[in-house]
Formats: sequence, C-alpha cells, structure tokens
Amino acid sequence: MDLVNDMLNWVATPGMIASLLLFYPPYYLFKICYSFLSYLFPEDLAGKVVLITGASSGIGENLAYQYATKGASLVLVARRELSLRQVADRALEIGAPDVIILSGDVANPDDCNRFVQATVDHYGRLDHLVCNAGIASVAAFQEIPDVTNYSSQLDVNFWGAVQSTSAALPHLKRTRGRIVVTASATGWNPVPRMIFYNAANAALINFFETLRTELGSEVGITIVTPGWIESEMSKGKFLKEHGGVEVDQEYRDAQIGLFPVEYAKNCARAMVQAARQGDRYLTVPAWFRTMYLWRVFAPEVVEFCYRLVYMHSPGANQTDVPSKTMAEGGAKQLLYPSSLRSSDPCALDNF
Repeated sequence: MDLVNDMLNWVATPGMIASLLLFYPPYYLFKICYSFLSYLFPEDLAGKVVLITGASSGIGENLAYQYATKGASLVLVARRELSLRQVADRALEIGAPDVIILSGDVANPDDCNRFVQATVDHYGRLDHLVCNAGIASVAAFQEIPDVTNYSSQLDVNFWGAVQSTSAALPHLKRTRGRIVVTASATGWNPVPRMIFYNAANAALINFFETLRTELGSEVGITIVTPGWIESEMSKGKFLKEHGGVEVDQEYRDAQIGLFPVEYAKNCARAMVQAARQGDRYLTVPAWFRTMYLWRVFAPEVVEFCYRLVYMHSPGANQTDVPSKTMAEGGAKQLLYPSSLRSSDPCALDNF
C-alpha cells in the first residue's frame, strides 16, 4: 500500500493536470452551448408550485415577487405572519394565481413536515423548494463567552434546510422538481468574525453537493452563494454573544466595510432565472467569484488582508476595526442601498 501511494504521489498530479488540460476545452464548449440553450428555453413556471422559506423579507420576499410574475402558485413560510400577509398580498397583485402563508420555524422538524404537507394538501404537488431561511452572527471566536449560544445558527441555516428537504424530497421526485438553496459566499470564502455563519454555510454547500450526486437527474439543485445583499442581515440584524438577536448597525458597518451591497430584487431575479435554466451554481454579485481564485491560489494573502481589515487590537471594542472606519468615511453613501442608510433601527424594518 505504501508503494502504491508513493507511486501515485509522483504520477497522479502531472497525470491529472494533463488529463484536465485535454478534457476541459471540449467540456467548457459543451457547457457554453448547454447554457445558451437553457437561456433560450428556460423552465415555464406558470402553474408550478413553489415553497419559499424565510419569505417575510429580504431575498425571500423578493423571490416571492419574482416567482409571482412568472405565474407560479406560492407557499410562503416564515415566523412573522403579519409580514407574510403583506408579501402574499403583493404577490397576488403582480401575478401569482394563488398564495398561502404558513407561520413556522424551520429549526423545528415538526414545522418543516407541517408546511410541506400543507403545500401538498392544498395544491396536490410541489415543484420548487426554496430553502432561504437563515440568520447571521458576528463575533470573534475567542471573545464568545459561551459557544452554545450559537447553536441556533446551525439549527436554522443548516438543519432547517436539511429538514425541509427531507420532508419535500418525495414530492419533488414525483414532479422532477428543483431545490434552490440560499447559502453564502462565506461558505467557500470565510470571513473573520462570522465563524459559525461561515461553518453553517460550508456545511450547507457540501450537503447539497453530495445530495445532487446521490439524486442524479431526479431532482435539480441550484446552490446560491450571495455576497452582501440588501436584507435584514445587511441592515444589522445579528445573533449576538448572549444568544439573542439584535439590530446593531455598528457591527454591520464593521463587517461590510468596503463591500458594495447588491439590491435584493436583483439577487432574487438572478436566482429565479438560474433555477429556470437549471444552473448548478449561482454567485450574486458575479464578481464575487473572482475572490474564489484568490482563496485557492493565494490563501495567505487573503488571510492577511482580512486580519488587517477586520481584526481589532487586544482590549479594543469589536467594532473598532479599519473596515468600520472605511464604511463611515463615506463608503456607505456610495456602496449601500438607500434602505440601509437609516441610522434609526426602528425605521429599517419591523424585526
């Protein structure tokens, strides 16, 4: 066994590189042709049934509107029923033939089973499951007094999507439907001070990549890895060290820094288009993908830059970091949507 591994250590790397150089050009040409045909002939969503979790605001709310304009019937799930009713009314106005709302928590397996069963009972089918519910957190690991306060991060972001998928999968197989999962670019490009959020999204990406391999063509899977998007998170809503959720714009500014924030409607439009085309992956905004190259080929440089921008000196406040100084130096006016610029948390949204 040692001899075999020693031989592969010498042979496998050049062999793999040579085979990739031979294989990739025709493969890439095939992908371009296939993508072009998918763009010309996307899935018709009229009459389809779409279940969206985390649909009360941000990306989820705008996904509801995008699917509505395509003629899909909707099932909207979130914890805040009043916000869901407002989204449902708007979706009906712009083209959804029918919308039902279900108040529930994806961290609760019984709720996941309930809203999937309610969908099938009402419509008799399920075509798209959009796993969009999630919460964010900000804190350096060594400054967290009790790491168990962050267990809800995995309960919602990871297990919520897994439990929803488990309940919906038999119905999606019958319609040869699709799962659209909202992860994050931090799943492959981890950012300091969001350690549990990064970990939850990395787990989410790996889970659905594995599930895609297991399912083959039975059910399509589109994995979305957004950057900073106009949402409750980019408005400053975070899970904090004590285990509660608060709106903290200073933490928000320290974390976003000089990153431009994309409009939620643009992200949702791209997500629905990617789902209709059967895309395997989508990153919004698209330029975030270039950061993956830096992460692969120069990880030390990326880590150094992140430490320089995001980490504070010992004993200093967690928001006393260069990224926050950059944001407050005028970057917010240029890089943030107008909905994020209010200094009054109560004016941002009914959290």
